[in-house]
Amino acid sequence: EAQLVESGGGLVQAGGSLRLSCVASGFLFADYAIGWFRQAPGKEREGVSCISSVDGSTNYINSVKGRFAISRDNAKNTVYLQMNSLKPEDTAVYYCAATLWGHCFRAHEYKYWGQGTQVTVSS
Repeated sequence: EAQLVESGGGLVQAGGSLRLSCVASGFLFADYAIGWFRQAPGKEREGVSCISSVDGSTNYINSVKGRFAISRDNAKNTVYLQMNSLKPEDTAVYYCAATLWGHCFRAHEYKYWGQGTQVTVSS
């Protein structure tokens, strides 16, 4: 029943921008914190950003600070990740996930996951 569906990935040149979307259904979206994670080929999954259900506070992994921005629209059950000044090292499959209680960057504490969307940044 619960679903998260990512979209907005694609192929861009270094320095370009993408806006990822994550549309949720089947659970009470406004009660959940939402995180974005990514996994590059041959590397472990890492947390990128998260946004709280309590006060809308946000957090970012150091490597994307100043370049990425997370936001949410509870009326649309949607979370966004605006990605600017993209670098080749941002290339990965990006996943959104939902948690009631988990730590921002602890993937195993998230209950619901999307299928992922591919982001490729050419050099």
